[in-house]
Amino acid sequence: LRGEHVAQVLDVGNLENGAPYMVMEYLEGGDLGAVVQGSGSLPIADAVDYVLQACEAVAEAHAAGIIHRDLKPRNLFLTRRVDRSPLVKVLDFGISKIVSPGDKEDASLTRTSDVMGSPNYMSPEQIKRTRDVDARTDIWSLGVVLYELLAGQVPFLADTMPQLCGLVLQDPPTPLLEVRPDVPPGLWAVILRCLEKDPEARYQSVVELAKALAPFAPKRSASVLDHLH
Repeated sequence: LRGEHVAQVLDVGNLENGAPYMVMEYLEGGDLGAVVQGSGSLPIADAVDYVLQACEAVAEAHAAGIIHRDLKPRNLFLTRRVDRSPLVKVLDFGISKIVSPGDKEDASLTRTSDVMGSPNYMSPEQIKRTRDVDARTDIWSLGVVLYELLAGQVPFLADTMPQLCGLVLQDPPTPLLEVRPDVPPGLWAVILRCLEKDPEARYQSVVELAKALAPFAPKRSASVLDHLH
């Protein structure tokens, strides 16, 4: 992945003792999880812009047959370009699923028995069977991320893992407009579609999601939208 919204891997190899190493670009800034924790919520324009930037990275990954499966604010790093404009980098493809045309099995880096992903951001199908998910699980996660950036909390709040899984599988999300009344109803509708339990009812691609977000994006998102369209 070579786009500017993916953290670049510069080199990989093994040390003299056989231990593997990876050299990645150095980034200054902080992840969006820390940003939300510090501010409580983000301005609507910033939240939409940051998610659109993540969409560009995810679209590139999906085009290469890579499903991230762990999109969350902590894996979206906010840094700055030379002109000081905000730049979001998607991190941590460690549990990504690699799908090649005609393959029946994925080339994921983890076993079927492993819990893969962060439960607050996992789609219903990922909770039920991680290995069977497709690109639409990342659409769900992007919807959760956008909700959290706007509300300062995730859409499904629970005290225990079983309770959280039950909410994700069966219950509607906490209405965003109750938490953040200034969010346009149309933007809430976009998030709701991302959070449809049935993958067939969601946006079917990141590009489709980006088009739906375009009316709510600031002018600085124009280049990202051009790339996605």
